[in-house]
Amino acid sequence: MTRSLRNVPAILGVMTVGLVLFAAKATSGASSQLSAPVAAPFVDAIATSAAQDTAVFAGGCFWGIEAVYEHVKGVKSAVSGYAGGSASNANYDQVSNGNTGHAESVQVIYDPSQVSYGKLLQIFFSVAHDPTQLNRQGPDRGTQYRSAIFYNSPEQQRVAESYIRQLTEAKTFSRPIVTQVAKLQAFYPAEAYHQDYLVNHPNQPYIVINDKPKVEALKKQFADIYR
Repeated sequence: MTRSLRNVPAILGVMTVGLVLFAAKATSGASSQLSAPVAAPFVDAIATSAAQDTAVFAGGCFWGIEAVYEHVKGVKSAVSGYAGGSASNANYDQVSNGNTGHAESVQVIYDPSQVSYGKLLQIFFSVAHDPTQLNRQGPDRGTQYRSAIFYNSPEQQRVAESYIRQLTEAKTFSRPIVTQVAKLQAFYPAEAYHQDYLVNHPNQPYIVINDKPKVEALKKQFADIYR
């Protein structure tokens, strides 16, 4: 399935934009924004002297996930791309068909001395997406929009699985968490026009409805690490 608003031009008549926004709000599904962040993980990655580490997350359209992490102190870069499939390569047209097994994902390169893997996970479950939506996120449908954490080490796997158990036992969400935890096999950067999409298209209707609220929620709920 394609995004309901992804191909809508950024500049439309006021009346048309209003109708599009109204329709999207009516069909976008459950909100991913909570009034407060979920509890921090009891188990976090062991601190190391490494200058940087990499985390890969999937949670619907990669535009919003990327935009959130680009505003987190300690994150050196956030790159939109594809991960989780068996295909030996990936591009947008292939992944959009839903047949590659890949999910739209974001590669986050961060400084562990400034922000921990557990904190990145807390942001992921609090403001970046809704972890209770199976193979969808808001108006987007298909396995390519699934919720997933792709770990690159046993330590990341341990922390991610422990955190999901913690949130589940605490009944943090009214519905079950459906987030997949899987080993990262490969990450394929998306096409250049997908990178920094929110920055380059701040008034695109899809961005206004689905992604800007995530960044605002980050700013409000994680003010101490927002940049």
